[in-house]
Amino acid sequence: MNKFIGVILILLAYSCIPLHIAPNIKGEKIVKAKKFKKNLPNFYGFIFEDTKNANEFYNFINAKYNLKHGNVESNVPIIINSNTYYLSFFEREKSTKTLDLIPIAIDMKIQSNGNDPLLDGLYTSRSGYWYLVLIVADSDLKDCLKPNYPKREEIVGHLKSLRNEYFTTSNYMEAYLKMK
Repeated sequence: MNKFIGVILILLAYSCIPLHIAPNIKGEKIVKAKKFKKNLPNFYGFIFEDTKNANEFYNFINAKYNLKHGNVESNVPIIINSNTYYLSFFEREKSTKTLDLIPIAIDMKIQSNGNDPLLDGLYTSRSGYWYLVLIVADSDLKDCLKPNYPKREEIVGHLKSLRNEYFTTSNYMEAYLKMK
């Protein structure tokens, strides 16, 4: 009987039930943005995890394309091989949420003794990750990241280099000067 109670205690100590799991994206991923997060447009998105502080990508795009804080997040004209495309980006959080059984079990025991619960705020735990979703359209508003788009590979290559430049640049004025 003591072994059984010991096993139950060990299971309770390590038991967390995941309710939502944030995706683990190494590098980048191209998927329908609406499938990634429901409030995004129905375009394909170039998605990667943003490990920098909030609004850093905004500041990067603003400085790189000298936008003076006007229309920074949507329809930023970018030129790839003499063709003009329009870049829009979205910062979204996806979180991992777990149900922790230990605080629930402790509060159940406390309540069975006639006392108020102590750990009711600790029933769930949450940790989040921020992602950047980049969407590119042409002048006809066609989805340039769609698998059958003719110049998709060169656009994806440009977005990869943009992502790499974002992560390696700390002074965003450098990005602007590189454009000149």
